[in-house]
Amino acid sequence: MGSQTPLLNIEKLHAGIDGVEILKGIDLKINEGEIHAIMGRNGSGKTTTANVVMGHPDYEVDSGKVTLSGTDLLNLEPWERARSGVFLSFQYPQSVPGLQVGNFLRKSVSSVLGEDFAKGSEFRDKLKSSIEELGIPRSFLSRYVNDGFSGGEKKRFEILQLMLLRPKLAILDETDSGLDIDGIKTVAAGIKASIKGTTSGALIITHYSRILEHVKPDKVHVLIGGEIVATGGYELAIELEEKGYDWLKNK
Repeated sequence: MGSQTPLLNIEKLHAGIDGVEILKGIDLKINEGEIHAIMGRNGSGKTTTANVVMGHPDYEVDSGKVTLSGTDLLNLEPWERARSGVFLSFQYPQSVPGLQVGNFLRKSVSSVLGEDFAKGSEFRDKLKSSIEELGIPRSFLSRYVNDGFSGGEKKRFEILQLMLLRPKLAILDETDSGLDIDGIKTVAAGIKASIKGTTSGALIITHYSRILEHVKPDKVHVLIGGEIVATGGYELAIELEEKGYDWLKNK
């Protein structure tokens, strides 16, 4: 049974960039083992939410609270938030020529889970099973990080990191972009395997219901103009696909 304290707790969060308020008092709670989704038009505040939780220095928090298992995230530097268990998959991952995927994964796991684990057989076994689950060839590990990767390869690589790092909170920003139908199914399976039945949680940021069809999130939140105007189950995402967002404006 999960803790009574929410894994992620966002309360009355007001935040923006360059003096412009984008988030206008949002409230959101994610418990252990839950997958939530945020949907909304461009400019609604979806990516701002991800950047504020992660601690992007360009974003200013005017008021509100963001905690992870009761710990105040807003007082932590981005690297401290990562060490505390916050994982962010980027909408547009950067390439790192010269850094091999295998070395990157080992160093990342060593930093978060400890050097002994990264050098042990459990890590090797988990890496082998994870790349098989994601349909990634072994040769992928010798390539340079995101260098020449297709959109689908970048997204599979992010989910591979998620599966290996086992963060407390995974924030997945547009993780379905660049994926074909099979890729969406594979990535969705990786997300579910990493979160469902665990003490972790995930927040998926997306425009479309297609990945949610396979993930089946516990809750879907709709952002309009920096405010959460509706919260529901997966059926809310289907309704948005059919009706768009205008019907929610006056709710």
